Amino acid sequence: MKDFTPLDPLLHSQLRLAVVSLLIGMESAEFTFIKEKTGATSGNLSVQIDKLSTAEYIDVEKAFKGKKPVTTCKISKKGIEAFESYVNALKGYIG
Repeated sequence: MKDFTPLDPLLHSQLRLAVVSLLIGMESAEFTFIKEKTGATSGNLSVQIDKLSTAEYIDVEKAFKGKKPVTTCKISKKGIEAFESYVNALKGYIG
């Protein structure tokens, strides 16, 4: 009988997992890029980015390009570790 490692509920959300999966392979990404790649609405993406930021899985930087606000996200060390643990736990389920 197999023991199943619990999956991180924060990463078990499709959109949050998509955000972290995108960021894992990049230096950083702007909100608009993440929105375009995930197909999420601005409101939903904002909420999910806030949850990831609160958990310290990503770092969020707000700045301006001229007069236009720009939000940039970057995965943190804690986020990388959480993602790797999540993937390893999933492998245990798959077998």
